[in-house]
Amino acid sequence: MKVSLKWLSEYVEVPTDIKALCDRLDLTGTGVEGVEKTGAAFDGVVVGYVETCEMHPDSDHMHVVKVNVGADEPIQIVCGAPNIAAGIKVPVATVGAVLPGDFKIKKSKLRGVTSCGMCCSRRELGMGSEHDGIWILPDEAPVGMPFAQYAKLVDTVLDLEITPNRPDCLSVVGMARELGAMYQRNWVNPLADAAAKLSLDTTATPVDKAVRVTIEDALRCPRYTARVIRGVKVGPSPDWMVERLAAIGQRSINNIVDVTNYILFLYGQPLHAFDLDKLTGSEGLAHIVVRAAEEGEHLTTLDGEARTLTSDMTVIATPEQGAVALAGVMGGLDTEVTDDTVNILLEAATFEAGRTSRTSRNLGLISESSMRYERGVDDHDIDARSAAAAALIVEVAGGTVSAAATNDAGIVDEWPLVSESVELEFRISRFCAMVGADIPRDFIADILTRLGCVVIPANEPDFLYVTAPTFRPDLEREIDLYEEVLRLWGMDRIPATLPGGRGRFGTRSQTEHVLDTINDALRASGLNETMTYSFAEPSDLEHLRMSPEGLGEAVELINPLNADQSVMRQSIIPGLLRSVAYNQSRGVKNVQLYEIGVVFFAAEGRKQPKERRRVAAVLAGAMHDGGWNNAPAAFDFFDGKGVVENLARELALPKLRFKALTADEAPHLQPGRGAQVLSGGTVLGWVGEVHPLAVDAFDASAPVVAFELDVEALVKSARPAREYVDVPTFPAVSMDVAFVVDEAVTCEKLMQCMTSAGGKLLEDARLFDVYRDEERVGVGKKSMAFALTYRATDRTLTSEEVDKAHERLIKKVSGATGAEVRG
Repeated sequence: MKVSLKWLSEYVEVPTDIKALCDRLDLTGTGVEGVEKTGAAFDGVVVGYVETCEMHPDSDHMHVVKVNVGADEPIQIVCGAPNIAAGIKVPVATVGAVLPGDFKIKKSKLRGVTSCGMCCSRRELGMGSEHDGIWILPDEAPVGMPFAQYAKLVDTVLDLEITPNRPDCLSVVGMARELGAMYQRNWVNPLADAAAKLSLDTTATPVDKAVRVTIEDALRCPRYTARVIRGVKVGPSPDWMVERLAAIGQRSINNIVDVTNYILFLYGQPLHAFDLDKLTGSEGLAHIVVRAAEEGEHLTTLDGEARTLTSDMTVIATPEQGAVALAGVMGGLDTEVTDDTVNILLEAATFEAGRTSRTSRNLGLISESSMRYERGVDDHDIDARSAAAAALIVEVAGGTVSAAATNDAGIVDEWPLVSESVELEFRISRFCAMVGADIPRDFIADILTRLGCVVIPANEPDFLYVTAPTFRPDLEREIDLYEEVLRLWGMDRIPATLPGGRGRFGTRSQTEHVLDTINDALRASGLNETMTYSFAEPSDLEHLRMSPEGLGEAVELINPLNADQSVMRQSIIPGLLRSVAYNQSRGVKNVQLYEIGVVFFAAEGRKQPKERRRVAAVLAGAMHDGGWNNAPAAFDFFDGKGVVENLARELALPKLRFKALTADEAPHLQPGRGAQVLSGGTVLGWVGEVHPLAVDAFDASAPVVAFELDVEALVKSARPAREYVDVPTFPAVSMDVAFVVDEAVTCEKLMQCMTSAGGKLLEDARLFDVYRDEERVGVGKKSMAFALTYRATDRTLTSEEVDKAHERLIKKVSGATGAEVRG
């Protein structure tokens, strides 16, 4: 999460020593990924005064202007903006400036007239979406002043790594509370004052007469609130809000959407604004229903993508329209706020964390809202955050907030599942003995209070009674309070001592158990472990044809051993390919190697490179030499896939699947012979045949099959043991079906559809034939035949049950892929 220190300083005193602040944040558990000085993006952009404006001699819409930018002489610019005129002040990008989108300003000629800069609009500066003309600045703007300085864009932005157990820190207010505790400084929570600015319109239709909310499952949605704001004018946001959002990397859209984003980053409360008129049904009101999505239900989200939903997902719906938003993730396109929107329904709610996480990952929709919901949004104070947002909308977009007939808050509020505060005892002597330091009672009470806890001293000096706030769901036990006090006291202040006691013994961690399993599984598959250098050539990825996207920047060595080993490796595969070439050049044709090692990648502004442990392997030649009765079969994609499947079986990885990679997605692999490896929604890595040009670049001989998997992802997905399945006692029913589909339809897509439609009765689906014939099957078509096994664990299936399940399977596959059943 990005945090603007200028914004943060409004609520807490921020230390002036940024490096010391970053070091302190690291020590208290909030990693600093990078430090960015904003305003540098506007180098070369200054405030200019248009002295003269004349029509272009060879154009009916362009003008030639002389602009004073504070230099000795005014500069000449050709400008096509319709609102350019003499006597105005505008932001001017001079020659050499680089605007957002990597657009470099150069001296050029436009229809024969020299132009030495550009008069800029808001959109060209990345400060909004307005592009009807140039940005006209106030008359008092100083000519020649750097635009970043004039617009107060000079700021320091920290890129923070917020751990999943700290949802409270995913906001400016949360970080103000954290800094207040770190430095024992008072901080200001603006929520109460912001909410108090809300005034209600008692003459309009009450909100509870215009909106009805129904929550079908309280676990999915513990609380849902709605407000109605009428008579808004959608348009550009004020400069101060655009500046705040731009500092943390958010593009301004319009004043309504910007307010929801502003409140999200300020208080950590995701909001969504609906066009009320698009929700209003035949009853004359908007009936909001929070429910489970229907299996196969469709929703077009704000990004324009049509999504197919599953029953595990939660949607916001109306009886007439069905699903209109994906709860906690993204709104729907049909009810979005547009320039024509006049009336708004403002949603503020909280949704089940685990379900939101699965939904966003299964659909590939990771948003700022879903990131907060999946960590947990406090259901308390939602009404106040909604009030603050509504008041701000009225301030920047006009309109009035409807009152309610049944309450004084002007809100429809359904709160079926209220979270309760956790009450804990804090034993001071036990805490001090555990951490090995005498930490004063007053410090403990002060720190816990600053973190939002309610601390009541007990009659005994050794005890404190502590009530943890609901916005800290991680504070569940007394030991959690110990951790909070200790991290803010400072681990560096604890004297180092040897552990006492007899009979202590260690145990292997989950990661060590997984690594043992990986080694055993790969050796059982015929691979030999090797170790290659962590140092690499700068051109390794280029020779491998691997895209650097997602791999960060190479970590350069200050004192490399030689020019060929001047960076840290970003992939293990180049080293393994060199080992293959080494063996092949010495007559060893069959090479099966694997390595578990660390790769490194950096990012600009980050203090230290990140390290990721990977397991990689290469298979070259064949599994064995040929004999008089059999010829050796060269390794291909399916051999590598088989090794990965064996590894997945030993690790008990759930929902293992392979997603075909295109040539653009994996240029280092043979087209059509590479796949992404996933466990559920977790990407584990890739497997495939290395592209012959990449193999040749390392002086090896193709074909070479390889895979590279992320060890941390394997550890996260691995299960302690495979699920036990009893020997079947009831007979199975086997049926074959052949689908005629387009060439673009993959086996994975068909398997997903069949598995989803077959439900519990479909025990197994196996592809046993692929047939192509332009006359019998069709041009651009293929026939894929599957052997299906139906079985129930508690009874013998009837023919009617099997026929019904089979028909449902065919119908779903046909509907989802356009398949036809081949007779």
